[in-house]
Amino acid sequence: MPTDHEVERLKRVYRTYRESEAIQAQWDSGNPGNRAILGERQEIVEQLLKTQGFLPLSNRRVLEIGCGSGNVLASFLIWGARPENLYGIDLLPDRIEKAQRLYPNFHFRSANAEKLDFPDDYFHLLLFFTVFSSILDEEMAHNVAREAIRVLRPNGAILWYDFRYNNPRNPYVRGMTRRDIRRLFPGFELHLKTITLLPPLSRRLGRLTPVLYPLLAAIPPLRTHYLGLLVKPE
Repeated sequence: MPTDHEVERLKRVYRTYRESEAIQAQWDSGNPGNRAILGERQEIVEQLLKTQGFLPLSNRRVLEIGCGSGNVLASFLIWGARPENLYGIDLLPDRIEKAQRLYPNFHFRSANAEKLDFPDDYFHLLLFFTVFSSILDEEMAHNVAREAIRVLRPNGAILWYDFRYNNPRNPYVRGMTRRDIRRLFPGFELHLKTITLLPPLSRRLGRLTPVLYPLLAAIPPLRTHYLGLLVKPE
């Protein structure tokens, strides 16, 4: 059954993020550190997809859960994804309205991922970008994972990007360890890397970002996220 209390909590948290000028400033795409974070992530995503045989994406259906305004999903066009094969869902209707305006040829809908309105084994690739770290209710997390497994084809994959540490400044998120990921997706083959230099540090590097970001990101404890593919067994 859907966990209505957690859904309402998540909606409140996301609205708080949207209405906070300080949080929006942290996420500013003009910040050199944020650009370095994104560039690193895109490079490794491409490597993972290529290594695991998912490129080109031309004939593959892709679903992003928690798609926001659709920018992450749209980035998959550079790897050959077709607009008609790109799907996104989000809890907040205003996010979906914005996404549909920006990318009218994609398929968007406002929905709770605990119950997906798609057939079994429908998608080749699912995207979870900082989703499970935001879900604090274990029942909801397992409900979302179970639906993801249902709609994912055998040998399909989940592209995972999420915090691996708790954030002492943000009580609304939790770190997702390898053990947590395995518990949600038992039997999946995990191909995970640690990436992303501690964001508060990254955002302070300024003009020295091109030099300092790769040097600091080479220190394992400073990498705050897991990025990888979780491959569903046949």
